[in-house]
Amino acid sequence: MATPERSEPPARGAVAQKILDGGREPDPRFTLANERTFLAWIRTSLALLAGGIAVEAFTGSVFDPLTRTVLGTVLLGLAALLALTAGFRWVRVERAMRHGRPLPLPLIVPVLATGGAVAAVVLLVFLLIRPA
Repeated sequence: MATPERSEPPARGAVAQKILDGGREPDPRFTLANERTFLAWIRTSLALLAGGIAVEAFTGSVFDPLTRTVLGTVLLGLAALLALTAGFRWVRVERAMRHGRPLPLPLIVPVLATGGAVAAVVLLVFLLIRPA
């Protein structure tokens, strides 16, 4: 009984080769985990987007215009930044895995944490100084 020969996986297309910068194909489980992480960032971005729209659309009777504008701007800005950087992070992680390098740090995390803290502080200040 003959054993089947191991063959090389089929090559990716020219665009994928250029984006991924060569390297060795990683275990598909790691690539799929990278995609799940990307989708988690995108879900978070969509939640921030929905929150920013909700603040602007539905809180006119609750917040003064300045508070509403600051809060909505912070949420929408974070949503845009997170969606943009999620794609770049996916590519950087995929390249690192293909070349056996350490995974890049998620640089968006401190920005996202700071933005969340700013939104929370704006709401806290509003609640403390709001006339009863």
